[in-house]
Amino acid sequence: MTRLPLAALALAGCAGAAEREGVLRARVAFPPQDTVRFTAPASARPCGQPGALVARGSAGGNGVLLWLRYRDSLASGDYPVLVRGDTATPPSAVVGVRFMTGALTHGTALDSGVVTVSRAGERLTARARGSGQEVGGARRARVEADFEALVIGRDTVPCRPVP
Repeated sequence: MTRLPLAALALAGCAGAAEREGVLRARVAFPPQDTVRFTAPASARPCGQPGALVARGSAGGNGVLLWLRYRDSLASGDYPVLVRGDTATPPSAVVGVRFMTGALTHGTALDSGVVTVSRAGERLTARARGSGQEVGGARRARVEADFEALVIGRDTVPCRPVP
């Protein structure tokens, strides 16, 4: 083989990885004045146990983790936001957000809201809207997080909550 075909194969492999990656667009607001916006590469993977999927996107210390729990198969529709330890039956969603303001790290887990899922084959779009108490703070954050053009990966990830 010459170097040109090897280079073409390497580029094709990189293009395939990029095509599997979606995008996360997020907005975190602390009314009335503070707002953080960020965009990041995103991916989605099924959990090792049936009935769950994790989507995540992160860049530069900012990120969103979405854990969707469903019955038999992941379907389009609304998934109510639950707190992580809630054992309510699916369908439901758990959403965690980490974000930076200057050199300070903040986080929140949504305790109310809804995630709207749209699925077409292996493509997924998820729009999370909700609010939650800032970890270690007294403020509530309002979160809008849009996962767009996700291709559901074939490999699985562990999704058991750790106390």
